[in-house]
Amino acid sequence: MEPVTLYHHPGCSKSRDTLAFIRAAGIEPRIVDFLAAPLSRQELESLCKHLGLPVTGLMRTGDALYAELGLDSADCTDGQRLDALQKHPLLFNRPVAVSGLGARICRPPETVLDILPIRPG
Repeated sequence: MEPVTLYHHPGCSKSRDTLAFIRAAGIEPRIVDFLAAPLSRQELESLCKHLGLPVTGLMRTGDALYAELGLDSADCTDGQRLDALQKHPLLFNRPVAVSGLGARICRPPETVLDILPIRPG
């Protein structure tokens, strides 16, 4: 069976719901607690590539901290945004699930079903 990795924040209801969908399918994912161990620049770049998104796609752009740090500025670079994600992991747009079938930001949590090798139920 294809392994599934979940970039998880236990305090986030969407993240907990996504984990429940994965487990309902009989899969125990590799859980990455990105708050306890912030992702490296390379890991963040890899996620962007897997998701097919720009760096801003990995970020909670509506969070007040995003604007406070000037990340919404037109002259802010992707490098500066990646640095901010490493320094402030709460800006990470979670949850993110990755499997051999693809990667998804799981908002809504049901989005994870698109990349599970087995459907729940």
